[in-house]
Amino acid sequence: MTASVYITDLRAKPGRNLLQKLTALLIKAGLDEIDFEGKLVALKIHFGEPGNLAYIRPNYVATIAALIRERGGKPFLTDANTLYSGRRHNAVDHLAAAQENGFNRIATGCDVIIADGLKGTEFREIPLNFKHCATAKIGSAIADADIIISLTHFKGHEMTGFGGALKNLGMGSGSRGGKLEMHSASKPQMKQENCVSCGICVRNCPQEAIAFNADRKAEIDYALCIGCGQCVALCNYDAAQVVWDEAADTAVEKIAEYTYAVVHGKPALHISFVMNVSPDCDCWNMNDAPITPDLGIAASRDPVALDRACVDLVNAAPIIPNSRLAETACQVGDDKFTHIHPKTQWQAGLNHAEEIGLGTQSYELHWVK
Repeated sequence: MTASVYITDLRAKPGRNLLQKLTALLIKAGLDEIDFEGKLVALKIHFGEPGNLAYIRPNYVATIAALIRERGGKPFLTDANTLYSGRRHNAVDHLAAAQENGFNRIATGCDVIIADGLKGTEFREIPLNFKHCATAKIGSAIADADIIISLTHFKGHEMTGFGGALKNLGMGSGSRGGKLEMHSASKPQMKQENCVSCGICVRNCPQEAIAFNADRKAEIDYALCIGCGQCVALCNYDAAQVVWDEAADTAVEKIAEYTYAVVHGKPALHISFVMNVSPDCDCWNMNDAPITPDLGIAASRDPVALDRACVDLVNAAPIIPNSRLAETACQVGDDKFTHIHPKTQWQAGLNHAEEIGLGTQSYELHWVK
């Protein structure tokens, strides 16, 4: 089986700007094969941590939202809260960050809904029974949507090698507990020097696995703990923490399984913006210089084929001087993402995605003018 991936370059001229080219791209990629009438359409995006300027421009989002509304759909922008502390750690701050970066009704023509609620605890548990995940904890707003449209800034990533459609959909749609499951091979830990004995983790642990010790510091009973991440979600003092062990070996495969949970049985279209290809994730509050020139915008109904095509395009592209990639031994045609992040295993993620039936790495590239 071979999937179709459509791509447009970033050349423009009077009467044919990039927003018009994006429209033509999406129609070629199958937008009109989807019945949007009366449907709730999740536009899954990363709003960018404030201070990072590599995220997708809201102008592109506005064009996509308008196309969906014209076809009777009800689009909304969405992402799930982060596992780590930052400006997108809870829905209040997350909404403020999205507004700050231009994702609002005025700029995009649709509203923002934080998928997993105020503190990352609103999710649907979707059965999987795959290699790593028996279920996937997907943010409710994404799980309940009728149609999924992913909008991805394609870039490097310090855990997964690159951040593409699978990373955006899988990791990005997971609730706090879901993100914990994907990031970590073990259960959370209590850093007792940070514990202020507020008791919020004790009161809210669904398994009653947390109690105060003799020093009135929270402790986890691992015989009872199920690794749901509720304590990490609720702790305001960074006492309940993720254990970052063995994560790189399994995270990419878990992300593929979570992506399957997001899109399985639903109409979907995936768009990747291969521009400002920064070496790290947009979760940082800064972005380093791009490693390659801007290559274009790509789209496909198959997220695996889309990610593979984007990797291949980046690997075939020139290296920008004075970028982080230029400081390595990488040559044109080499695996750029492994040169930047040598401990990552991005190939394993695409291979596993193919194995579970999420898509194919075999693709045909179609250029749209």
